[in-house]
Amino acid sequence: MRIGVLGTGIMGAPMARNLAQAGHAVTVWNRTHAKAQALSGNGVEVAETIAAACRAAALLVVMVSNDETAERVLFGKGGASTALPPGAIVAMMSSIGVDTARSQGARLAERGIGYVDAPVSGGERGAVAGTLAIMAGGDADHVAAIREPLAALGRLTHVGPVGSGQLAKLANQAIVGITIGAVAEALILAEAGGADPAAVRDALLGGFADSTVLRQHGERMIARDFAPGAHATTQLKDLRNAARLAERLGRPLPFTALAHDLYAALCEGELAARDHSALYLHLAGQR
Repeated sequence: MRIGVLGTGIMGAPMARNLAQAGHAVTVWNRTHAKAQALSGNGVEVAETIAAACRAAALLVVMVSNDETAERVLFGKGGASTALPPGAIVAMMSSIGVDTARSQGARLAERGIGYVDAPVSGGERGAVAGTLAIMAGGDADHVAAIREPLAALGRLTHVGPVGSGQLAKLANQAIVGITIGAVAEALILAEAGGADPAAVRDALLGGFADSTVLRQHGERMIARDFAPGAHATTQLKDLRNAARLAERLGRPLPFTALAHDLYAALCEGELAARDHSALYLHLAGQR
């Protein structure tokens, strides 16, 4: 399949590489051209413009940072919506608002272009390993059409109509954000009480408190390794979207609201550029 990829950052670059390694013809574009150029070769072509990445694509993967950027690359001047051939499918793998996804799907449908909102979980490690959890919302036929190529990126689950993928991602991010806070507090408590936090983490593995967050981010907290695999600002954006949607639906989510407020405080300072597991530093009063 000919696949265009818009966005080659922490997640998009390894995703494009995995698609090419699976035998697909991949053309990438990134606003910062040097990031895209680093992927050149081994089945990956680099486009100078969004339109050039889209013209022959049967599938367009979009992995950008927020709603505004997703709107711009699809519908802005020179955007993908005017360059994609009829019958192409957009896989919006960015985390964006539910309403934004539904609106994008409707506008692209008017142009004869399919749309699946398919955000992911698994962070940089999952993107590199091709083991992402992909939460897909869209028409069953559109989801079926992209299932095989996206198998190079991870495990796809069809969760409902357009917008459902973003709902699943909000659920994911509520769990992740709250659990990072719980793991951070547990390790802070263990260390403050005189236990070895690394040994406490090891003791918890395999028990009811075990989780991917404990395994991966607990390890990060102990090693004080907060180089971004998923940015704290992205976690804040997703928690904000979840909190706003919950308020609109009349469904209070107090743990999510608390996690949002803690990440908002974290992102006010220099820690905003760190990994979302850097919530540990904020809770511990460290930098």
